[in-house]
Amino acid sequence: MAEYRFLTVWRIGAPIDRVFATILDASDWPRWWPSVRKVEVVQAGDEDGIGTVFRYTFRGWLPYSLVFDVRATRIERPTVLEGAATGELEGTGLWVLEPAGETTIVRYEWNVKTTRWWMNLAAPIARLVFTWNHDYVMERGRRGLQRYLLVQRVDELHRQR
Repeated sequence: MAEYRFLTVWRIGAPIDRVFATILDASDWPRWWPSVRKVEVVQAGDEDGIGTVFRYTFRGWLPYSLVFDVRATRIERPTVLEGAATGELEGTGLWVLEPAGETTIVRYEWNVKTTRWWMNLAAPIARLVFTWNHDYVMERGRRGLQRYLLVQRVDELHRQR
């Protein structure tokens, strides 16, 4: 299996509680993250969300989708979300959020192995393309999250009038 270690950092113009709540609500990701085609709850977790399993279908710029499950293993509101992935990707994902004034710094560490035979076969020559595709997916997520939270904020201000 080919191994990948990705680190993505976003600066989101919204308070940490809003950013955390939006990332935590994975079922809603397709509304704001264009590369997320589908999210299904496979198994419910405890009252804090630990043990919840989501099945994700992602599609980037390249002409294939990846389907994998993530089990929530750690949730520390409003700063940490961690999960273990299985399926076409296996490994761990860790979201760490930090307030920075009126903005939030979001760090995402994604350490995975590919399990699809053709991805493993192509890895020696396609690693840079797979990495570029991951960065493309994450940038679409950053832009989508920023827009989504801005629209929510504008709607909230209008309701207060």
